[in-house]
Order: sequence, then C-alpha cells, then structure tokens
Amino acid sequence: MKTEILFHNPRCRHRCKEAGGDTPLLTERSGVIGSKGRIAMASGNGLASLGVEGATAAAQALSLPAEAYGNDPQLEVMWAMKAYNHAEIYFNLISSVDPSHLKLTKVDDLIYKSFREYFSDLNIKNLDPDMLKSSDAKEKWRPFCNQFDGVVEDFNYGTLLRLDCEKDYTEENTIFATRIQFFAVEIARNREGFNTPVFQAKTPS
Repeated sequence: MKTEILFHNPRCRHRCKEAGGDTPLLTERSGVIGSKGRIAMASGNGLASLGVEGATAAAQALSLPAEAYGNDPQLEVMWAMKAYNHAEIYFNLISSVDPSHLKLTKVDDLIYKSFREYFSDLNIKNLDPDMLKSSDAKEKWRPFCNQFDGVVEDFNYGTLLRLDCEKDYTEENTIFATRIQFFAVEIARNREGFNTPVFQAKTPS
C-alpha cells in the first residue's frame, strides 16, 4: 500500500538554469546553501524579527516572479530557507516512513519510467555533481525535464538534492537541482531501495 505524499514546493520563484530555466536559483556565493546552522541563523535573525506585518509583506513579495528582484541578498536567504525547509521535511519523512511506500507526486510512475529511459545507468546512490551540472549533463537533462512542463507543478523551480542518499542534508552533501530532478532521483531512490537505510537507521530495533 502506497503512502501518498504530494509535495508542493514552497513557491520558490527562482528557476534553475540547469534544466533550461531562464533565471538562476541561488548563487553558492550567498553562503547559505545546505548549511543548517547558517539557514537557522538566517531564520532567527530574519523572518522572526519581521513581526506580523513584515512577515505578511515578505510572503506577498515571495509570490512575485524572480525577475522582480534581481540578486537581492535578503531574498536569496528567504529562498534558501524555503529550500531547506522542504529538504528537512522530506528527510524527516523518509526517516519515519518506509520510503518504498511513498508516492511523491500524482505521476510517479511516469517520472520513474522516463527517468530510467533517459538515465538507465545513472548512479543515484552516490550522485556525481557533474552528472547534473556539466554542460553535457545539462543538455541531457533538458529534454527530460521540459517534458514535465504543465505536468508537474513548478517543475523547474529550485530545490536541494542529496548527493549520498544514505546521508542527511549537509553543505558537503547537497546540490541545487530543479524540482523535477529532485522527484526523478528521489522516486528512483525510494523504489530501488537506496533510501531504505535512512529509514532503518531511525527505526528502533
């Protein structure tokens, strides 16, 4: 029996160039990528200090297209926080529920079938960043990702992806990816048993 968990990406309006989007997500120079401590610090010093009116204004601002912002450092922090929150929820989920029973989208079967047709030999247990970020990899990923335009909501918005699937999100173990890349890799990891050790490690013996 599948546990259906439909992930709705926090409306992260910065698209990733990696899959053909026209706006970079976040720059690694921002220093807030994948680091729980830094993002927690940003959260504590940022949103918590805004107050009700400020938080409401921030939420409204985050619903606007990325093109409206440029490279505003404060907004980059907000995007990093959203991406991190999504990652934290997902890791807690696969730590608590047998990943083989999870359904992440309404079209998991389609995503998995197409993913393994395009990337039959991709090592998803330990991802090589070049398999997502090199020029050749981007060209290979682009048609796979673009076929889900209109099928998967916000398919090319940014999220965080673990490199080693048996480890948590850390700065060293995290890479930027598009939402459809995240779904493709994590659905495959769940179905092929690569995320099971995470669940087993958190399950009392």
